[in-house]
Amino acid sequence: MNKRIAVLITDEFEDSEYTSPAQALLDAGHDVITIEKQAGKSVTGKRGEAHVMINAAIDDVSPEQFDALLLPGGHSPDTLRGDDRFVHFTREIVNSGKPVFAICHGPQLLISADVVRGRKLTAVKPIVVDVKNAGADFVDREVVVDSEQLVTSRTPDDLPAFNREMIRLLSA
Repeated sequence: MNKRIAVLITDEFEDSEYTSPAQALLDAGHDVITIEKQAGKSVTGKRGEAHVMINAAIDDVSPEQFDALLLPGGHSPDTLRGDDRFVHFTREIVNSGKPVFAICHGPQLLISADVVRGRKLTAVKPIVVDVKNAGADFVDREVVVDSEQLVTSRTPDDLPAFNREMIRLLSA
């Protein structure tokens, strides 16, 4: 059964951390819905390799409409966490028990949503101290799955393992 995956994304995302998981999700038959402040605009990855058309504005969607959440890394999560609407959306998805997939700097939105305390996760090295200070149990591995809900990875090098666990969790 195909699932609807929300992707919170804005300019300066890590190109491959969106394109690779999005392609894996599409290949598995899922719907990928990109969400930003404004629908119909294009956002650009920090390497300039990926341009993503935004499907929906954050004000026009609710967490109940989606089956899972993808948080690509790069500078995008840091920008989005400055807007309470994206933080609230993230918190609601996590608290509902739906799967969440965060790579690289993606956990910054989880930290701001205050949903990592007591959870096992990994992240890119520059935010490890933030992860620990937020009360999470940091594990330095290519992919960490916590409670069959939260999938995290560190860098683009970890994408094969990240995508594998993401698709496995959605197939359960």
